[in-house]
Amino acid sequence: MKKSILLAIMLVAGLSAAELTLTGSVVSDNQKMMTSRYMGFVKRVYVVEGQRVKKGQLLYTIDSKEIDSAKSQVELAISQAELALQMNRNQYNNILTNLARHERLFKKGMVSKFELENLQLAAENTKAMIEISQKQVAQAKAKLKEVLNQYAYLDVRAPNDGVVVEKRINAGEMAMPGMPAIILTDLSDLKILTEISESDLNDVQVGKKVMIEVPSINLRKEGKVFAIIPSSNPMTHQFKMKVSFDYKGYRVYPGMYAQVTIK
Repeated sequence: MKKSILLAIMLVAGLSAAELTLTGSVVSDNQKMMTSRYMGFVKRVYVVEGQRVKKGQLLYTIDSKEIDSAKSQVELAISQAELALQMNRNQYNNILTNLARHERLFKKGMVSKFELENLQLAAENTKAMIEISQKQVAQAKAKLKEVLNQYAYLDVRAPNDGVVVEKRINAGEMAMPGMPAIILTDLSDLKILTEISESDLNDVQVGKKVMIEVPSINLRKEGKVFAIIPSSNPMTHQFKMKVSFDYKGYRVYPGMYAQVTIK
């Protein structure tokens, strides 16, 4: 009798030893830090932390005063360039008219070759000025197009459905390119992030089925090893591991405590 009990205890201990339980947390595999491409004062913020947003929904807008000023300056430059172009064209037409008359008079010996050559040179110079003016008009219009394109950067919109988990900017503050203003988390792509010791890596591979549990919502079901990050923590010698799982019907959020059991 004692021998059978001892064997049972050893069997249970063996089964326990064959299981590895890891702790981790739920994370979003698609978290985005929204930032502006244009520097300017925030005109209005349309979302708050915890709010669900749809793809394309307006998050915040930036004041357009600086772009309006740049647009006015470029439009003035276009008007000036077009006026200079028209003046050069008018001057060129007058020179051509005088040149044709002087050519007729030159054939009759009524004007000198010097006068004729001066008009020919003036025609060439004015023609060159027309070409320069045309380039200036084209450059100014291209600049206007660049300025108008900046208006699109004033409205920052959600790139996908998600939840605002952090809002770092308020109306009246300066939006800086590259500085995160709103952090958006996609709840449709959640994973469990945990760490596994390098000594246990031989027992785990991508695609392996595991048991996952989120105790706070009584979620317990089968998951699958999604990825093992091939870079260990030099202090703990552990590797990050992501586990995918089906959480339909459960209110799962990033940051929730989770457990992963590997057999």
